[in-house]
Amino acid sequence: MNQPLSGRLRLDPWNLSQVVDDLHQIRDQWREVQQRQRDVGGREFPSRDALRQIASALAGALFPMRLGPADLRQEGEDYYIAHTLDAALNGLFAQIRLELEYKARNGADAAPEDEAIEIVRRFAADLPAIRRQLDTDVQAAYLGDPAARSVDEVLLCYPGILAVIHHRLAHRLYRLGAPLVARIIAEISHGETGIDLHPGAQIGNGFFIDHGTGVVIGETAVIGERVRIYQAVTLGAKRFTTEADGSLSKGQPRHPIVEDDVVIYAGATILGRITIGKGATIGGNVWVTRDVPPGASITQANLQGGTNE
Repeated sequence: MNQPLSGRLRLDPWNLSQVVDDLHQIRDQWREVQQRQRDVGGREFPSRDALRQIASALAGALFPMRLGPADLRQEGEDYYIAHTLDAALNGLFAQIRLELEYKARNGADAAPEDEAIEIVRRFAADLPAIRRQLDTDVQAAYLGDPAARSVDEVLLCYPGILAVIHHRLAHRLYRLGAPLVARIIAEISHGETGIDLHPGAQIGNGFFIDHGTGVVIGETAVIGERVRIYQAVTLGAKRFTTEADGSLSKGQPRHPIVEDDVVIYAGATILGRITIGKGATIGGNVWVTRDVPPGASITQANLQGGTNE
């Protein structure tokens, strides 16, 4: 006798067995197309959740009394930092090893564990320099915004500073040879702040992003010292070069160079491998695709007589 519909629904109300089987087949087809191994004995890629916790712990270790735990006291700072860094760096090692093991499986000539140890060792040694650089960013935000009442407010409240903290960490990992881990850390910050900083971008000291939402800075951008930008600014590529087979060329310089002491106001779009000269000011909502000389002021009004194309 057939089981009533209500009984069958209680056993598998959403037909999950069929859904699971279908998803299994799709995964196998994808792995076959991508020439992936069926079973690598565990997790294949770094974990976003793990890296979110690691990035938060690193920020707390860099600024313990502001971004660390609520009950921390100054006399316990060194103990907290040592304990936090030990856990965070061990976790980071595990995530970088996953990235390097994946590269090795796909033809890279590497010793993943030894290389991961060296990357994390060098990254740890750079943390004091990263903290010093971040101090210049925090000071720039405090001095550059009349609404900021203290450097503590800047650290606790400003999304631009949160994004820059993540970027300083991610950029160092990118340069040390862990670009996927670096990109994940950058995208965690992007999701939290709306500020999209590629970890490959080179950014000098005293960098201030005011408000920040919608800012995009591409991989090969180079930004000098004491640069200030506002929300919805794009430092992007104008065009993409291609290889003989039609695929996009990777790693080619394609984003702007912004020299020292430049200010870029909200909504400006700056495209291509052009140079914005030292001390220049780029007004709001302008479109710039040619070099700008040092000290120049580019606004919609002075572009009316011609284009900057």
